[in-house]
Amino acid sequence: MADSMSEYLKQDMECEGLLECIHGLKNLDKEIFLLLTDRTEPMTVDEIAEAVDRERSTAYRSVQRLVTSGFVQKEQINYDQGGYYHVFRPTDPDEIADDMQRMLNDWYAKMGQLIGEFREKYDLPEEQAVPAES
Repeated sequence: MADSMSEYLKQDMECEGLLECIHGLKNLDKEIFLLLTDRTEPMTVDEIAEAVDRERSTAYRSVQRLVTSGFVQKEQINYDQGGYYHVFRPTDPDEIADDMQRMLNDWYAKMGQLIGEFREKYDLPEEQAVPAES
């Protein structure tokens, strides 16, 4: 991963890079998200763990990160005789994209505010300003 914004912008990016960039998700998280988007039916954690060849606890932590970040929805299925289990499905892509757009807009506004504060803090009076070299 890049150390600075300018380095990050120079890298070739794919849309899945947004998962890492905006939400800080890991490679396994991206792998599980792609797995879930390729399926027509929701999956249990055990099915996910088997599909990605990881321990159940590792898959569960990854799924929880996806749920927390809003990329995956958790649904409770009740047994007729009592008890329940959970299945997971990807969130609608438009909903995810709208959320990322809102986050980007918020970030942009915050950066604009910080740049304004920088200008105010370090702005020198005209007579003290050092002329830029051409």
